[in-house]
This record gives sequence, C-alpha cells and structure tokens, in this order.
Amino acid sequence: QVQLVESGGGLVQAGGSLRLSCAASGRTFSRSAMGWFRQAPGKEREFVAVVSWSSGITYYADSVRGRFTISRVIANNTVYLQMNSLKPEDTALYYCAASGAVPITTRPTRYDYWGQGTQVTVSS
Repeated sequence: QVQLVESGGGLVQAGGSLRLSCAASGRTFSRSAMGWFRQAPGKEREFVAVVSWSSGITYYADSVRGRFTISRVIANNTVYLQMNSLKPEDTALYYCAASGAVPITTRPTRYDYWGQGTQVTVSS
C-alpha cells in the first residue's frame, strides 16, 4: 500500500501564502504523476495542479495558474504546492494524489492513491 500524508494547511489572510507538502511512503509504485485536488463544502472535488514524476512537467487549473506552483523532490518522495496571492475562494480541503495513468491526467478517477487532506482557509 502507498501512503500519502499532506501537511502545511492553515488559516491565512487573503493575499497571503501557504506551502503544502505531501510525503509518499509504502510500497514501490510506478507513478506517472502526482496531483493536488481540492474540495470545498458542498462542491465536487476539483483538479488544482499536476506534475509529471519523471519529467517535472506541470499543468494547472485556470483558477490557480500564475498563483500556485507544484514541484516534486524525487529523492524525498515529496510533492509541494506553493500557493501565493491566496483568495477566499481557495478555501477548501486540499488532497494530494498519485496516478499511474499515462499520459498524465487531471481526472480524479485516474488517481490510485489519495491522502487524507489538509485544510486551507483564506479569510477576507
């Protein structure tokens, strides 16, 4: 089994920054990508960002492009999400996930392993 553990969430004022981390452990898994998703109360889980594990190529949702940066450190088996210029509408439970799908995907159903989530709350 693969375990994903997120950290770094919290309460921040609008315009502020947070850095989320997701550490992977457990059995070897041929992942193609790691992604970040979020889910606000009463809404469906939505894609935020994805990084190709091998190449480092990234892709973002339109709502966060230019404000968020996803990165990975292969040696540490960790993926990060740097979130700048945060807005109240960014408030959600943020999940990291691992996918073995090729090509890399933004679809949640193509992700095999998920973390428990870390709460991000942005006050106005």
